Amino acid sequence: MADPGSQTSDLRQSLDRVDARITAVLARTGVPALRLGLGIVFLWFGVLKFIPDLSPAADIATRTIGRLTFGAVGPELSLPILAAWEALIGLGLLTGRYLRGTLLLLALQMAGALTPLILFPGETFTRFPIAPTLEGQYIIKNVVLIGAAMVVGSTVRGGGLVVHRGAPEPSGQSAAEPDRS
Repeated sequence: MADPGSQTSDLRQSLDRVDARITAVLARTGVPALRLGLGIVFLWFGVLKFIPDLSPAADIATRTIGRLTFGAVGPELSLPILAAWEALIGLGLLTGRYLRGTLLLLALQMAGALTPLILFPGETFTRFPIAPTLEGQYIIKNVVLIGAAMVVGSTVRGGGLVVHRGAPEPSGQSAAEPDRS
């Protein structure tokens, strides 16, 4: 009869190997998936702004730009510029080219995208600052996009996610110590 403690130990080791394999795959594919996902979102939302009455964010976006430019830039100019800006961010993320410039455009766009929370609190909150409207929630979700862009930005100089150095690699070997030079 097999020792139940031994079977439990074997099961734990098997699950640990599976977990290590999954973690290694996630470390290898997570950042590219994040970059592509961001690219799709920006390209999609940018293209929507080119088509009249298709983007739910068009009205508040153009009013925000108008307010930020003290009325100097009207909706007839601001919306196509914003649409092109977002589509360009999307294309940059999807292709992976010119990521530094793309992420700079994204950072500037996100700064503008969050300002309606301050400029139009009556439209973005039912009870400021704790209960956002649906439009406010749409804007607040940009915090996640900012975090995702930060992760993508951390890779522009060759960085990436690595499996914890104490975890076994899929081959069963432990991960090497990182180069500290």
